[in-house]
Amino acid sequence: MTARLGAWALFAGALSAAGLPIYIHAPKFYVDTYGVGLGALGGVLFALRLFDVVQDPLLGRLAEATRARRAVSVWVALGVMGLGMLGLFAVSPPVPPLWWFALTLTLVFSGFSFLTIVFYAAGVAKAEAMPGQGHLRLARWRETGALSGVSLAALLPTVLAAATMAPFAGYAMAFVALCAVAGWAMADQWGQAATSAGTGFGTVLRDRPARFLLVLALVNAAPVAVTSTLFLFFVESVLAAPGMEGPLLLLFFVAAAGAAPGWGWLAERWGARRSLLAAMVLAILSFVGALFLGPGDSLWFALICLASGATVGADLTLLPALFAARLARVSRGATDGFALWAFMSKFSLAIAAAVLLPALDTQSYVSGASNDDQALRVLSWLYAGVPCGLKLLAIGLLLAAPLEET
Repeated sequence: MTARLGAWALFAGALSAAGLPIYIHAPKFYVDTYGVGLGALGGVLFALRLFDVVQDPLLGRLAEATRARRAVSVWVALGVMGLGMLGLFAVSPPVPPLWWFALTLTLVFSGFSFLTIVFYAAGVAKAEAMPGQGHLRLARWRETGALSGVSLAALLPTVLAAATMAPFAGYAMAFVALCAVAGWAMADQWGQAATSAGTGFGTVLRDRPARFLLVLALVNAAPVAVTSTLFLFFVESVLAAPGMEGPLLLLFFVAAAGAAPGWGWLAERWGARRSLLAAMVLAILSFVGALFLGPGDSLWFALICLASGATVGADLTLLPALFAARLARVSRGATDGFALWAFMSKFSLAIAAAVLLPALDTQSYVSGASNDDQALRVLSWLYAGVPCGLKLLAIGLLLAAPLEET
């Protein structure tokens, strides 16, 4: 059993490695290599994220329609995602770079979204077949693998830069190889997912605990969406530490990956709800600490990255486990449920980008320039104060949620 859970961790790592370039590597690569403006790239990313939000329910239906050929559909989606990544980083754009950026990212987004829905839905059947607290055990392996994949993806271009003149092309090729290995490792794990037909979105939405968990997913993902959107600006302008963004971000993801197994272990002993509440309180304390930072406080912020990263390990491990356990009770078609779950998570990212950046613009904030104290105070409150309020709301929802203890 443990060896097969390793395959789930590997596949999760491959999926997560696809997500990081979208927000960190790709924009910088296209600015440095092709001279595309950051504003134009930001607009494309926001539009594509909204498209991704809309297509997730449709991809959930596609996953149901191709249920009988699940293994084939997974390989096709892996191929689409891999081709998109190669096109993004390893192929000189045959059309204007901004259009090529949008096209290749659409392929990456679509393959990633389909595979995420199928993967998490298949996990419901897998966990139900496991003895004991199967959902928590599987989540611990799966999310640790995912966070490890993010950490390695953050580091790989830097490592490759020392050995090749084309580190991002090397990254894309390594990603394709990882997808192939992960697909092979999971080849015999899709059978259980094809044993039952979907019951539709209505079955999930009519269930009160499932609705609570979907809303909780939206609210609880919002603080991470806020901090992810503003992270680079906060480090550059508030901490006055340009060049530290990469190491601090890597520290955040490593902390999340390292903490995920511990949160799963605690949940098996304390219960998932109590463990998640403890993580939410720790998240608030870490966000509050960021409010008092200023120029030269990079070391203190590194400690905050460790603490907040650890809480994300709980979010990504325990909430999906709670939702998967509920889906197993109310809906045999878990693809429908996880299509809605993906919709909620991505919607929070789209809203964060749409609200926060214009709010900064009203303060005449300029990235990379000297900003007045008022603009920096607003940036600090948006980065750290808003997540505190959102986490308090998430705590209230979790306490009120009509859940059986997991």
